[in-house]
Amino acid sequence: MTVFEAIVLGILQGLTEFLPVSSSGHIELGKILLQANLGEDSLLFSVVVHAATALSTIVVFWKDIWQLLRGLFQFRWNPETQFAAKIILSMVPAGLVGLTFKTELEALFNGNLLLVGCSLLFTGLVLWLTTVLKPRVATEVSFGQALAIGLAQAVAILPGVSRSGSTIATALMVGVDRSQAARFSFLMALPVILGATLLELKDYLEAPAGHAAGLTALPLGLGFVAAFVTGLAACRLMIGLVRRGKLLYFAIYCLVVGASAVTWALFNR
Repeated sequence: MTVFEAIVLGILQGLTEFLPVSSSGHIELGKILLQANLGEDSLLFSVVVHAATALSTIVVFWKDIWQLLRGLFQFRWNPETQFAAKIILSMVPAGLVGLTFKTELEALFNGNLLLVGCSLLFTGLVLWLTTVLKPRVATEVSFGQALAIGLAQAVAILPGVSRSGSTIATALMVGVDRSQAARFSFLMALPVILGATLLELKDYLEAPAGHAAGLTALPLGLGFVAAFVTGLAACRLMIGLVRRGKLLYFAIYCLVVGASAVTWALFNR
């Protein structure tokens, strides 16, 4: 992996982890456009950039996380404990799908521009639906809504389907307040990102010796910094965009990129 590839892919990961346009889909598109064959470097690089985006989430939401931890250690059924229970409930569908089928799904989509394009079209459609459906808005996330959002997160394991786009759009469609939708989506993602990072790290450590001999500290470090800085900016930007109801722009973007990817794949077989 070159320094240029590491920076570009790090920026893509940081931006698209939080913007509703699919990080996995854009990483695949980035690899194809850069003609980057990461090979055995891919796993370690994925661990590093996922850790960077997890850190950016912690930095943005450190007050919320601290408040949740304080409430949990009171060992009472208080608002913080209830919110944590909803987060855990929302993680169950993605956890089950991820542990059971994640490897097979990633292998299916790896380098498959046609399937990634179709998934981006699906993301665009889901985002567009938020501009059409006008449900009654609730101020707090219920347990039923948390489960619905969790199911959307499970679907987003498919590369090209945006995790943040799916969960925020689902939250809005089931009646969650705009500010709460973004907050819940990003906080529920943190354990999932950390869990995925630990699983990837486990796979990396269990791989044969010398599997990342070509990956040096410089591209790893620059990829981490690029993903962290852009993730920080994208997370804060997305919170404001959701509050102002600006998801239509991302719907159009996903539909255009998805259609372009599908067209390119069909005419270059």
